[in-house]
Amino acid sequence: MDAAFEPVFLVIIGFFAGVINTLAGGGSLFTLPALIFLGLPPQIANGTNRIAIVVQSLSGTLGYRSKGISNFPFTIYLGISACFGAYLGAQIAIDLDGSIFNKILAVIMIVVGVLILFRQKNIHLDLPERLTGKYLVWSILGFFVIGIYGGFINAGIGIVIMLFLNRFNQMNLVKTNATKVAVVLIYSSVALIIFALNDAIDWKMGAFMALGTALGAWLASRWSVKKGDRVIRYAMLFTLVIMAVKLWFFE
Repeated sequence: MDAAFEPVFLVIIGFFAGVINTLAGGGSLFTLPALIFLGLPPQIANGTNRIAIVVQSLSGTLGYRSKGISNFPFTIYLGISACFGAYLGAQIAIDLDGSIFNKILAVIMIVVGVLILFRQKNIHLDLPERLTGKYLVWSILGFFVIGIYGGFINAGIGIVIMLFLNRFNQMNLVKTNATKVAVVLIYSSVALIIFALNDAIDWKMGAFMALGTALGAWLASRWSVKKGDRVIRYAMLFTLVIMAVKLWFFE
């Protein structure tokens, strides 16, 4: 790709991922392969992608806080637990052979793509929240495991977190999203530090992608897009299949 067009491409991909994250989830399934396609080694692409994740999560967290929506200190408990998992996951990602990482990513892209396509559009609960006692303990343990995956690759983790908080802790969708972005911000910051300490980040490329992601999330969060949601999901699955084939067979 022409060097002059590369920043524009990164902003566009980031913008698309920001919109997808807001509408359905799974934006990293686009940003991470895009960075690999641009020539970054898998480990560095993985680390670079964390910049966009942290920026978008920070933007979302501040947005919810400005609306008075918070789940403190429950979010902190989950975030700290996920940090320990993210440390382990990031170390595994850094040490893993690049070709193996690409194949793992290809499989994850297909699995998560199908989940995005067929998951329920709306998940509503009007039940008492379960945030203390045994539910808090199990949540802390659960987010340690979630943190391992988040530190390793993070792609599609938002869907898992939302299902966990919504179904197990019985949070409504607003609090689920607010808690999700805050926890992702906490553990992704740790993962970003680990990748940075191992020189596994391209800061320039990450900055352009983060700009696009922030813009996409900002606009999509303000536009209530209802029509065409199903079409977007089918388009996502088709694109994911193409990218997954590329990662598996053409390294």
